[in-house]
Amino acid sequence: MNARIRTLPFLVALTLAVPAFAAPKAATDAITKPVKTVVQSVRYEKDLKALENLGGDQQGRFLLGDDWAKGTDAQRKEFLQLFHNLFAKLAFPKVRENFKNLDSITYDEPQVTGDKALVGSTVFINHPLKKQEMKLKYFVEKVGSAWKVVDVSVLGDSMLTSIRDEQVRPLFKEGGWDGLLGAMRTKNNELASVKVK
Repeated sequence: MNARIRTLPFLVALTLAVPAFAAPKAATDAITKPVKTVVQSVRYEKDLKALENLGGDQQGRFLLGDDWAKGTDAQRKEFLQLFHNLFAKLAFPKVRENFKNLDSITYDEPQVTGDKALVGSTVFINHPLKKQEMKLKYFVEKVGSAWKVVDVSVLGDSMLTSIRDEQVRPLFKEGGWDGLLGAMRTKNNELASVKVK
């Protein structure tokens, strides 16, 4: 997994395009809260708080497809722990680097379809050399009574799709659950000096 699990881009894309409707104010706040919490937590190095607001089971099902249900409880639990740990160690520092020149973030009204929602945002970066505007979309899903962030996209590229197609599925195809988890453990051990706060 060394070469395959690499630093992820700042934020990559969500490919959902479903009919949706605007949510009322209270519902809007409940849906956007986990998105804002993840963004602010990563920005201020509160990685564990950010991870609490991610929909782990939903991510696991997406990344492993039908094989997710075939794994044991222990395998699924370890996968999510390793996945989130690696994600925090590899991706979050990149996000923080981009946020050093953050000017502001605006959020669109969520587009809700049942227990799923899409939250658009615009990130304004005011770098001394170049001002930049980035459009991001967050895929949020209701898990029990709370909403969780499952995926994020920019420029039409889904973060989870990239991770699934370039890293998780090839490793799983080669070695099944044991091979995938073994590669993830190895990468996590290599990054032992990077602390998730």
